[in-house]
Amino acid sequence: MPVNLSAPDPAQLYPIAGVRIGVAEAGVRKANRKDLTVVLIDEGASVSGVFTQNRFCAAPVQICREHLAQAGAASGPGIRAMLINTGNANAGTGAEGLARACSTCMALAKRLDVKPGQILPFSTGVIMEPLPIDRIEAGLPAAMADARADNWLRAAEGIMTTDTVPKAFGAQVMIGNTLISITGISKGAGMIRPNMATMLGFMATDACVSQAVMQQLARELAAGSFNRVTVDGDTSTNDSFVVIATNKAAHAPIESLASSDGRALLSAMLGVAKKLAQAIVRDGEGATKFITVRVEGGKTAEECRKVAYAIAHSPLVKTAFFASDPNLGRILAAVGYAGIDDLDQSGIDLFLDDVHVAIKGGRNPTYREADGQRVMKQSEITVRVGLGRGTATDTVWTCDFSHEYVTINADYRS
Repeated sequence: MPVNLSAPDPAQLYPIAGVRIGVAEAGVRKANRKDLTVVLIDEGASVSGVFTQNRFCAAPVQICREHLAQAGAASGPGIRAMLINTGNANAGTGAEGLARACSTCMALAKRLDVKPGQILPFSTGVIMEPLPIDRIEAGLPAAMADARADNWLRAAEGIMTTDTVPKAFGAQVMIGNTLISITGISKGAGMIRPNMATMLGFMATDACVSQAVMQQLARELAAGSFNRVTVDGDTSTNDSFVVIATNKAAHAPIESLASSDGRALLSAMLGVAKKLAQAIVRDGEGATKFITVRVEGGKTAEECRKVAYAIAHSPLVKTAFFASDPNLGRILAAVGYAGIDDLDQSGIDLFLDDVHVAIKGGRNPTYREADGQRVMKQSEITVRVGLGRGTATDTVWTCDFSHEYVTINADYRS
């Protein structure tokens, strides 16, 4: 069961003017499940995205990068649709995989009377299996017939793989005198250490945003949310995060995120992105605990992040949290191997929530193991580390490792 994560509230998933979504059961890998999603985007939208840093990236990632580069050019045709399938990652499939992804783009483009380069393809699921393009193309009529502006929840369900609940959130904010809407969905539960986003994440707003600003917007949203989560330290071949601004709202276009309107939009969208990212951790495969790792007192945010990830990635730390075993020397060991060469261990402090575990690199004389165990039995825990080197801070969100994680991943293809 996910950690303190409920099903989305449909009332807070706002329709976005200029976006319609359709979902179908195409039988990509299994029958009787939503596995094909089409997102139709009106002409004139601004679109950008960020993708996995895994060098062995999937065919759809390669094509999305190419199509977005073309669309972002001064005379670019503009992105008009996204095509998302689950059940098959189309990764590790070589030239044939690229050809099959292109074929699905051409099939949808033909139905929409647009160019194939105006379609963004996304796949998630099993690696090294051929993409069943016949099933996907056969499912397109049903997906398009289902297209509605209020289909965000069905879309969140349609992109799930090992997720146990759909992940979708929305928000509204005033830009000038105009109320604008934001809605986003994500999927992911395992193979999560994005380095950019999550396995799949999509956000849309009706705000007016210059195309020139969109790449910065996508990067800043990912940096403040999806780039702060890890379930198991594995970076997927298919990680993709796309942001759409339909430019339908009646306010002056945002030409800079440093403007007052730009800051307001970024703040509201970042709030949604954080919820989407944290939902992935809360629904981590087999997770029983949601853990915030906050590192303070670093020279730079980057070194704080390195320490936070060292803790969050450690199987020994994560299994200790699952067992509620306050074997907290494992956390200090992770701090030590994080890669901060000139780290002075005598400056290290460690807290579990309100419990001061270590002070100046050693066990706090007032610390009692019963206090540590009390915190570790909670479903939500904050690990706070002080480095004593400066004023920088950073935060990462993770979960524990349970027996169920091994079971899920051992049986994933069966």
